[in-house]
Amino acid sequence: MPPASGTVVLTVSQISAQIKELLEGEFPAVWIVGEVSSLTLARSGHLYFNLKDAGAVVRAVMWRTGVQRLSAMPTEGAEIIVRGKLSVYLPRGDYQLVLDEIHAKGAGAQDRALRRLKERLAALGYFAPERKRPLQRFPRRIAIISSPTGAAIRDMLEILRDRWPAAEVWVLGVLVQGPTAPDSIAAAFALLDRVRGVDVVILGRGGGSSDDLSAFNDERVAHAIFRCKFPVVSAVGHEIDVTIADMVADRRALTPSEAAVGSTPHRSELLDGLRQTALRMSDLLQSRLQAAKQRLLSAVERRAFAMPLERLRDRERGIDEWGERLQRAMLKRVELARKSIELHAAQLESLSPLNVLSRGYSLTRTLPDLHVVRGIAQADVGDLVEIVLQDGRFKSRVEEKAIN
Repeated sequence: MPPASGTVVLTVSQISAQIKELLEGEFPAVWIVGEVSSLTLARSGHLYFNLKDAGAVVRAVMWRTGVQRLSAMPTEGAEIIVRGKLSVYLPRGDYQLVLDEIHAKGAGAQDRALRRLKERLAALGYFAPERKRPLQRFPRRIAIISSPTGAAIRDMLEILRDRWPAAEVWVLGVLVQGPTAPDSIAAAFALLDRVRGVDVVILGRGGGSSDDLSAFNDERVAHAIFRCKFPVVSAVGHEIDVTIADMVADRRALTPSEAAVGSTPHRSELLDGLRQTALRMSDLLQSRLQAAKQRLLSAVERRAFAMPLERLRDRERGIDEWGERLQRAMLKRVELARKSIELHAAQLESLSPLNVLSRGYSLTRTLPDLHVVRGIAQADVGDLVEIVLQDGRFKSRVEEKAIN
């Protein structure tokens, strides 16, 4: 029902102004201890961050003049003690701390817990370089684990469609922020473990504060990435944000867009490379063809090809000459043999008994066995003998034997 007549109705600006006056009057200066998160140094020189503990978060700002007086800048995750006043930022209706002093106290509880987790995972080999797996050069199936409604997934899908449309892309929608995000991401990895044929997994989300990225520093997500049987590319936040997920993954990309680019070849670059290779192969083949043609022309101009029978004729001439030499050698050998035979024949002739008989000698042989009589004992008185002369022979009988 509408307000009663006479009731004072305030505008949003009026109530915000009253709250601002009341709050700033009640808390003109306070000392607060907390842990730094979502630290940002603006171009203007103003410093913005959140100051938090286990139960609450408050925004804090220090203007440039105060930042210039700081001896050391606060760091993400550090525990600090600050002095300032409470103020209300009217355009949003938020209250914030406007600081004039910042003092270091040490590492915050969350930062210490994160450091201990990193040390434990490092001891288990989760960050070891030797376990990092290479990415497929030509992936056929890409799985993306990300928020299905964020700008990061749209950017990655557009890049993948432009660069490598041959790949099949699976999108596993998960929560990337909030207390249930680690379980959501781990469940997506568990689902991938039940399939085959995935060449690369991209875990991505856009930039955000350290609180926004806390799910990617969770131990459950680290275990899921470590157990994944496919290579994982982590693309969480921007360049300054390095999460445990980045450290466990096989490759880290600075942004989701860079993960999509680094996981795929560009089809136009690949086609250009193939065309360049084809041109180089064509040039090489032409060069080798020209070289072979030149060698063929040089060979044709050689004497062996111009007069192919010349060497054959030389060989035939050589054979003829060797034949003539062989003929002459054979005739010479025959002539020498003939002379040798004649010489031996003459020697035999000179020793022939017939020549001896021509000089007045005779040959006496016993009858009928024709044994040559060389001594007187070979014939007895009364034996018939044959006396051979140069021009004939006659038979005679031994009438008497006398020894000289």
